[in-house]
Amino acid sequence: MNIQIYARSKCFDSKKAERWFKERRIKYQLIDLDSKGFSPRELDSVISAVGLDALIDPKSKSPDAGLMAYLSSAEQKTEKLLDDPRLIKSPVVRNGRQATVGYCPEVWRDWE
Repeated sequence: MNIQIYARSKCFDSKKAERWFKERRIKYQLIDLDSKGFSPRELDSVISAVGLDALIDPKSKSPDAGLMAYLSSAEQKTEKLLDDPRLIKSPVVRNGRQATVGYCPEVWRDWE
């Protein structure tokens, strides 16, 4: 099992996700979503697992948050997510090709 947690330092759900894996002694790699973000291939993998709309954070503090509703194509939205990782809902937890967005312990139990 190769768990990656893309998290924000000030996100409550990100801290809960990290604690969930830590309590079960499951090794994970913590990646700061705001500073590192996703590579294009990683983002495509997550989008294929959870869908593009699930990744977009409607409560984002980014100045481009309102713009996301007006972008028509998936390519434009994907490009904007790569440019500004603050638009991505956190945490994003990956296990190979599987992924979740938000705090989802019911899904993570099946990964053990």
